[in-house]
Amino acid sequence: TMEFVVKMLVEVFFKSTAEAEALMLQVHHADKAVVGIYTYDIAVSKVTKATQMAREENFPLRLTYEPE
Repeated sequence: TMEFVVKMLVEVFFKSTAEAEALMLQVHHADKAVVGIYTYDIAVSKVTKATQMAREENFPLRLTYEPE
């Protein structure tokens, strides 16, 4: 749900509620959004944690990381 995506962005990526809602809407309309720019290790950690949260909620969210 949209509420889950906002919750995940706030808890894992430390976005404000307003930022999280804007990112969620961008994903909803454009199918993707850049959440942040991180070092490789931090990006992997955040994507892993967010993916784990999504799977625990049976939510088919797909997160990726890529080089800048």
